[in-house]
Amino acid sequence: MRSSTIPVAVASAVLGGAIAAGGIAVLDLGGTSSTTTVVQQAPLAAPQGRVSAGGAMTARDLYRRDSPGVVFIRADVVQQTQASPFDFGTPSQQRGTSTGSGFVIDHNGDILTNAHVIDGAVKVTVQLADKQVVEAKVIGKDTSSDIALLRVDPDGLNLAPLELGSAKDVQVGDPVIAIGNPFGLDRTLTTGVVSALQRRISAPNGEGISNVIQTDAAINPGNSGGPLIDAAGRVIGINSQIETGSGGNGSVGIGFAVPIDTAKQILPQLKSNGTVQRAYLGVSSLTIDGSLNPLKLPTKTGVLVQTVQAGSPAAKVGIRAGGYTQQLSGNDIMLGGDVIQSIDGKPVRTSDDLASLVSAHRHGDVVTVGVLRDGKKLTVTAKLAARPNATEVG
Repeated sequence: MRSSTIPVAVASAVLGGAIAAGGIAVLDLGGTSSTTTVVQQAPLAAPQGRVSAGGAMTARDLYRRDSPGVVFIRADVVQQTQASPFDFGTPSQQRGTSTGSGFVIDHNGDILTNAHVIDGAVKVTVQLADKQVVEAKVIGKDTSSDIALLRVDPDGLNLAPLELGSAKDVQVGDPVIAIGNPFGLDRTLTTGVVSALQRRISAPNGEGISNVIQTDAAINPGNSGGPLIDAAGRVIGINSQIETGSGGNGSVGIGFAVPIDTAKQILPQLKSNGTVQRAYLGVSSLTIDGSLNPLKLPTKTGVLVQTVQAGSPAAKVGIRAGGYTQQLSGNDIMLGGDVIQSIDGKPVRTSDDLASLVSAHRHGDVVTVGVLRDGKKLTVTAKLAARPNATEVG
């Protein structure tokens, strides 16, 4: 049976993950025959340049430092159900509870979580590390990236904001920890590594979320909205979905986290507008890096256009999508399309660069797009449109 990817909030409602021990030292105690065994926890090996000021930390250190900033979220939700002929065609409301995770990002009471955790919520409460339960206000949400911003009144609360890092320098094999509330078990720690990069998952509204981090740190229903943390103790992602396999909805060692860079990019709009208004070019793309070397592409820089949305600004100016697929590391990659290398003269090295440069504009703005096509460089001029409700990223 084919596996499926699901969000990891718990609707209407034990995760294992032992911390690996480090070296075992046997100490000689003055010539006696007795020995003492000392078990010390090994520090997580942070990549060079990203070790905390206090040196490498163990999973225990990271948990002690960061778990107080992780919160348990409970949302009372109301959803419209389809009309039944027995109800004379009148839609009815269905009430329930959604639970998930979130994390504090500042002393003003701002909390990040997944949009699907609070979807349809009429009331949201958060439980802090000291077990205090307070009501939270939904400041904004963006279903296109599955990110939501909550806020609690900070007066009288002992808030412990987490440090936000970046996923831009993350590499496969980097150690990570996840802290969340799987199945309602508050502030549970799991450990793992970054298993893959540049994954793509579907947002609640059907849009694609790009540059997603894949991890084998155990993530289960209830972990939604919790932080994925690197070995330096910084948040690099927001845990959002899992691959379920064919046996149920529990962890099979494949979890997905939206990069924290995406959240940092849209936070100003969530705070000021409650939503995200994006300019729209109308392409989905794939970053060209070393992982694509086996494809023998004509360039090592830029983003490879995978699809072009019909009727989009990109389609109107003739930007071309790939015409055939080739598998690489289990992924279908569209080949034969344009490579976008710049927007308004600014280099596009990653799909994130493309999204950021386009999103920095308003709909109606005119931009120049530097394209490599069939080995030749050309420039096209596109008038950006307002982003539809369900489109591809870019």
